[in-house]
Amino acid sequence: MSVPTLSILFMALATLFAFAAPIVLLIYYKRKGAEILPFFIGCAVFVLFALILEALMHQLVLKVLPVGEKIMGNTLLYALYGGLAAGVFEETGRYLAFRTVLKKRLGNDRNALMYGAGHGGIEAILLLGFAYISNIVMSVLINAGQTDLLTATAAGEAAEQLKAILDSLVTTAPWTYLLAIVERAVAITTHICLSVLVFFSVKKPGKGWLFPAAILLHAALDGIMAILAAHLPVAAVEGCLVVMTLGLVFLARAVWKRNAEV
Repeated sequence: MSVPTLSILFMALATLFAFAAPIVLLIYYKRKGAEILPFFIGCAVFVLFALILEALMHQLVLKVLPVGEKIMGNTLLYALYGGLAAGVFEETGRYLAFRTVLKKRLGNDRNALMYGAGHGGIEAILLLGFAYISNIVMSVLINAGQTDLLTATAAGEAAEQLKAILDSLVTTAPWTYLLAIVERAVAITTHICLSVLVFFSVKKPGKGWLFPAAILLHAALDGIMAILAAHLPVAAVEGCLVVMTLGLVFLARAVWKRNAEV
């Protein structure tokens, strides 16, 4: 068995996008007048609130508590739980960042965009970039007939999971890996839009409702995508994601026009 050369090429392109997009946005927003600090605060908040705190809650709820089995066994419940968890943790992280370490940076509205670029950018690097680097390495080893280097130390459940990954690399259609670029581009756009909503919920009197709105929008987007992923082909799911994100862009743009001072 072997991994198609085109698959490796497309994974490499997706990896390049994952690392390049945040850098390009950082440079672009800096030239537009944003400060650099919000970018790195966005990176830190994603790591802390999504990868650490949210992950710890998932371990407790899904692996320890009795309700976890029911949630994981029901697509609707899992989508509702996962969407709300992502919305609450990530939007709360944004809110606290703008309330505390970025409080003195609220005078520059473009910092909302820079924060979103950091939040979404580090997600792309960690969840797509590093994952695809690993996939490329495994693909090269598969094609070189060196799969024993990958499976030698794996045993039990870990061995089964590794075998499933290796089989997936061989059987997945090459064009599918290009969809990862679309997904990450849309995700970064979403994070920028949600950052705009939370930013003005903190900055503008009477706009506090934008914070819970951001939580609900985030939860709805993630939840709907989880449900669609269980019933539709991946290309159709990505198409729906693009459409919903365009709606979010329209909303964030309207909020920006009404409140921004730039």
